[in-house]
Amino acid sequence: MTTGVPVLRRATAAIPGLPAAVALRDALDELDPAPLASDINDHDDGSGLWDVSGIFGEAPDEVGLALLAEAYGGAAFRVERIEDRDWVAQVRAELTPVEAGRFVVYGSHDRAKIGPHRIGLEIEAAQAFGTGHHATTRGCLLALDRMVRRGLVARRVADIGGGTGVLAMAATSIWPAAAIAGDIDPVATVTARENVAANGLAAHVSCLTAAGFRHPRVHAAAPFDLVFANILAAPLKRLAPQMAAAQRSGGIAILSGLLSRQAPGVAAVYRGWGYRVRDRVQIDGWTTLVLELGR
Repeated sequence: MTTGVPVLRRATAAIPGLPAAVALRDALDELDPAPLASDINDHDDGSGLWDVSGIFGEAPDEVGLALLAEAYGGAAFRVERIEDRDWVAQVRAELTPVEAGRFVVYGSHDRAKIGPHRIGLEIEAAQAFGTGHHATTRGCLLALDRMVRRGLVARRVADIGGGTGVLAMAATSIWPAAAIAGDIDPVATVTARENVAANGLAAHVSCLTAAGFRHPRVHAAAPFDLVFANILAAPLKRLAPQMAAAQRSGGIAILSGLLSRQAPGVAAVYRGWGYRVRDRVQIDGWTTLVLELGR
């Protein structure tokens, strides 16, 4: 007996190293038919392996999956059927509010649970990335909370690789700042706009499809007092000269998406562009860096 819920299929492959996992995930997204969603998860057992998975609404191209696994050095994809499950309901059940200092990130189904004297940031429950559950996003929110307690005031904010827009929203929930949330993924841009509107922050946060600081509107909004960049180590290193050029002297950069072993190398690159480390937040093997630009 069926319930009317579509039959889905999950394809999963293990691969060593986060950079290889990201590359395989990006290639998986280009398959035809493309996955409805894709994800990366650490085995968290010291093996260095990551699972790359995609959820498909129809049978995936198994020949294409085999070629991808071989090309990127991963194990063969396992394909399994996922039947009779309301995934939005499951995500809502599992997506509990996340606290990070003064901030609480929650889905609309938990709106009534947010207590007073907290800054609530509502993110649609079906959107898994950027909900605050990952250590990198939570690390950025905790870093922001610490810097505010130390007296940080920001009027111009950029969120590079903004995803759901949660970090730009957090900043503009504290100050009447003008923020730009840019992401290379146009779907993420739409998601961010919806979240910004749902939180009543559309007058303060502009959501753009942009790579780094090169979009004309990002360039025009500089220099920034505060920049978030929750991406990955390699693109963060490449972004350093653009970021230094786009920030005012004394500006703060909160960088994340870093495995803790990668943080010293990223910090060294940014020191070469005039930054110094002000703080670090470490959660579950991930590090968020707080840097200050001095000219």
